[in-house]
Amino acid sequence: MGRKPRKPENEKSEVKLQWTSKAHDDLARLYAFLAKSNANAAAKAVRALIAAPEGLLSQPRIGETLDSFEPREVRRWLIGRYEMRYEIRKKIIFVLRIWHTREDR
Repeated sequence: MGRKPRKPENEKSEVKLQWTSKAHDDLARLYAFLAKSNANAAAKAVRALIAAPEGLLSQPRIGETLDSFEPREVRRWLIGRYEMRYEIRKKIIFVLRIWHTREDR
């Protein structure tokens, strides 16, 4: 008595990752810029940027909070020389934008 029932395995309340169209556009732009010099390096960089947000599923608040977006929970995460901005809304993490830290943003 007094124990909460366990959720069935198929009803896990997992955090999901969703990319915005602007984030997809950012990846395409970064690839196009980098591929001018080295297509293999460009592909490797984009693959790393695509894979990185998977880590947010287990540690969603790893990035620095950007207070200027309050009341939204938007965070900034540095991945090597790239900045990723993402937003946490309930059980969804939205990848908002990605750019190189040398870009004027």
